[in-house]
Parts: sequence; C-alpha cells; structure tokens
Amino acid sequence: MIASVDNHIASLNVELSSAQSIRGQANSKIASSPSQSKYLLNQERQQKVKENLYLYLLQKREENELSQAFTAYNNRVITPASGSNVPTFPVPSMVWMIGAIVGIAVPALIIFLLEAINNQVRGRKDLNELSIPFIGEIPIHRRHRTLKEKVFGPWKKLWNNILIMLRLAQEEEDKTLHILVKDHSRNVINEAFRVIRTNIEFMTAKGSRGKVIMLTSFSPNSGKTFVVTNLVTSFAIKRQRVLAIDLDLRKASLSAMVDKPKIGIADYLSGVTDSFDDIVVRNATHDYLDVVPVGTIPPNPTELLFDDRLGKLLDELRNQYAYILLDCPPVEIVADATIVGRCTDSTLFIIRAEHFDRNLLPDVQKYYDDKRLPKMSIILNGTTDSFSYYGSHRYGARYGYYGGSAYGGYTKDDD
Repeated sequence: MIASVDNHIASLNVELSSAQSIRGQANSKIASSPSQSKYLLNQERQQKVKENLYLYLLQKREENELSQAFTAYNNRVITPASGSNVPTFPVPSMVWMIGAIVGIAVPALIIFLLEAINNQVRGRKDLNELSIPFIGEIPIHRRHRTLKEKVFGPWKKLWNNILIMLRLAQEEEDKTLHILVKDHSRNVINEAFRVIRTNIEFMTAKGSRGKVIMLTSFSPNSGKTFVVTNLVTSFAIKRQRVLAIDLDLRKASLSAMVDKPKIGIADYLSGVTDSFDDIVVRNATHDYLDVVPVGTIPPNPTELLFDDRLGKLLDELRNQYAYILLDCPPVEIVADATIVGRCTDSTLFIIRAEHFDRNLLPDVQKYYDDKRLPKMSIILNGTTDSFSYYGSHRYGARYGYYGGSAYGGYTKDDD
C-alpha cells in the first residue's frame, strides 16, 4: 500500500509539473498578444492607405480617359515649317572677322604697352634734352650669314652651351674683341667710326703734342672696350700713331686684345718696372697701333691711379702718339674714371641704346655741368635700324646710291 501511495504521489507530481508548464506557455502567449495586435493593426492601416491611394489614382485615370474622349482638338497647321539646315549661329564670317580683329588688336595693344613702359634710350632723339656735345652713334653690327649658318647656327650654339654646362668644353675667349673697322671697308659701322674719328679731330685742337682721351660710361656693359678697340683701329688705318691703355684695373677687358700679358700698366704704377717698353705691346693689330694691358690685377687699383706716375707717363707719351685712348671703368661704380680725368684732355661718355635708362640722363647732364670729367662728349652705342642715323631713313631712302654701295653697302671683306 505504501508503494502504491508513493507511485500515485509521483504521478500526481508529474501531472502537476505538466500543468505548470502548460500554464507558463499560456502566460507567455498572453504577454505577447499586445505586440502582435499592434503589428497587425499597423499592417491593416498601411493596407487601407495604399488601397485608398490606388482607388484615387484609378479614379483619376478613368476621369482623364473620359476627358480625352469627349474633348475636341481645334489645332491645325496653317504653314508648314521651313528653313535651312545650316545653323544660324555662330556665323562663320563673323567668327573670322572677330578673330582677325582680336589677332591684330591684342598684339598691337601689347606692343603699345611695352613701348609705353620702355624707359630705355633708343636713339639720338632721346638725347636732345642734353646739352653735352654729341659726336656720333654706332649702330648694331649684323654680320651677313650664309644659309647654312642661319639653319645650323642656333643648334650649334645650343650644343656648345650644353657642353660648357656639362664641363665637357670650355668657353673660348674672343681675343679680337669684335674689331669691325677694316681698311677699305664701306659698311655702316665703318662709316660710323669714321664720323666719330673726324669729330674728335675737329674737337681736339691741333698741336705738336698728342691728345689723351678717356672713355667711360655710367654703368657696365655699355661697350667701352668695343668702342676703344675700333676707334684706335680707325686712327691707325689713317696712319696716325695711336696708343690704347687698359685702365680698367679690375676687369682688364682691353688686355684680351693682346692675350693679357703678365706685365702691364698696373706693374708700372706699382713700381715693379720703370720702363715703358716693358709694358707696351707694339703693333698689336696694326702697324700704327700700340696697346698697354693691365698686367697683374692689383688689389688697390684706386690708390695706384692716384699716384703721380700715371700723369708723368701720359705727359711723356704725348710726344710719341697722336692720340692716347684710355679704357676706364664706369663712373657710377668706382672713382677710377674721376681720378684719371685729371690727366686727360677730353672724355668720351658711352651710352648704350636699349640698356641705359632715360631717367639717368639728368645725372649725366650733372656730370657735364659740374665739370667732373674734362670736356665730355657723348657716343651713342648699339642703335637699331629704326633709330639709327645710318638707317634706311637717311642714307638709303633719301640718297639712294649712298645707301646701297657707298655708305650702307655690303662688301665681301665686311665679314
């Protein structure tokens, strides 16, 4: 009986556990019922909204079809469309005309602006405001090149520059210093130096002793050495004994004319030698032309020029030469030219066209008014054909024959 009772109790416990499990499932279903109800309600609302929208669109479609069916069209074609297939815009002729106008106007405006802001001295007219005597101008020399030189010249120059940059070659120094004055040559640049030579002869009084002429400028790269070498050559061609002295003791540009010997005027002024024959190079490029180079570059060029030895030497040389030309440094950079001016008779002041600022002309005039340099005269160097006295406007156009064969012509010996 006890075992039966125990078995009955166990079965009752199993039934009780099963009932409790069923109860828990029922409670969980009851708890999840609101969320399911909410989901179902949301879906029902969306369904009604979409249904109403569908019915509205369906109704409008039916109304539109009925409206189109009962509306009578009153449109009719009066004149059919006509015209060319070519576009009316842009017009090709107008485009070409505008392009031509712009192509002419823009370069002209650029050229006008460049000319308006150009303050460089370009020709003789720019020097009219100066009261300094003007003794001549030197045009730019353009050598007549062959067709082969014109075609291959730029490429050869570019190749040489590349080799020099790569240090595979060395830049050769031009020892001739562009001596363009030649005997029996009648080109423009020879005539220019002849005019300057004649003006110098008129300006310097004739006498038994030679004249000492100093050449200087306001700034470097004005062409002083070029003018000196060609001017002394012009005097030598006329069989006048002439001497060129390189007094630019810092650059010694003129000394390249005689291969820059180791002894020169600097050694004479410093007392290394007392003999003029030791420093002069006789018959440098012409039988009547002697050159005195710088020699050893001194550390104190200004002090050497202050010495009385220079004045005494020039005074002695006046008896041997008709003209003594001194290549001096620029007046604005160093005081050498002002010091040398004490020993000279006159001064040739070089102004280079396209390099000298017109705003500095009053300063040049002040040098003349204050008499800082003896008997100043101006030489205009490097003028172009448009602004040159020797251009087509003078000898070519007005005098015909003289522009071609006598005063502006090209001869075979000019090159």
